[in-house]
Amino acid sequence: MGLIALEGMEFFSYHGYYDEEQKIGNKYAIDVSIETNLQKAAQTDKLRETINYEEVYRIVALVMQQRHRLLEHVAYEIINEVRS
Repeated sequence: MGLIALEGMEFFSYHGYYDEEQKIGNKYAIDVSIETNLQKAAQTDKLRETINYEEVYRIVALVMQQRHRLLEHVAYEIINEVRS
């Protein structure tokens, strides 16, 4: 097993339980760590055999563009989209 990590991705988003938080917005830093088998990618040197960092970043950016009340829901959406 190996670990793919994207750390310190920064986004300005409009999350928050209170309406005021959703109006003002805030800066968020997101870290994503994915445990995966890296053996095939290491052997073949093919991107299709591993986690594409660019795709993970795109998923996180899309989720962060949507307004959510709870950060737990933001995390759930990111995990759910990365897994699918």
